[in-house]
Amino acid sequence: MLRRVTMAAVVLTFLTVGLSNAQPPASPIKRTPLQNFDVPGTNYETVIGLAEIAANAAVDRHTHPGPESGYVLEGNLTLMVEGKPPLALKAGDSYQVPPVAIHEARSGDKGAKLIVTYVVEKGKPLASPAK
Repeated sequence: MLRRVTMAAVVLTFLTVGLSNAQPPASPIKRTPLQNFDVPGTNYETVIGLAEIAANAAVDRHTHPGPESGYVLEGNLTLMVEGKPPLALKAGDSYQVPPVAIHEARSGDKGAKLIVTYVVEKGKPLASPAK
């Protein structure tokens, strides 16, 4: 009986340690903030960042509380803004997404690297999942 209780405690310890060390699934997007500054005379701020999207990755449907614009540095992706035809983008292309527009993207076989600019109302999240 004591051996069973000891064995159960050992198994429980391994499970607990294993679960506490478990990492969430890796995101297909690496975001690096570059600048953040106020828009003078408003309650808005500008956020500029570098977005690196893994090869053949899907960026789920989401929205931003203000406009998004971007420039593709490397790779390619398809941007899908609800109500508009898909937009194929490659290195050297730029794009704009209107405020609160639901959009998503899919990267190509080499992934993509972009400079992205957001203008958002202070205190609001930069992005929110879309339903």
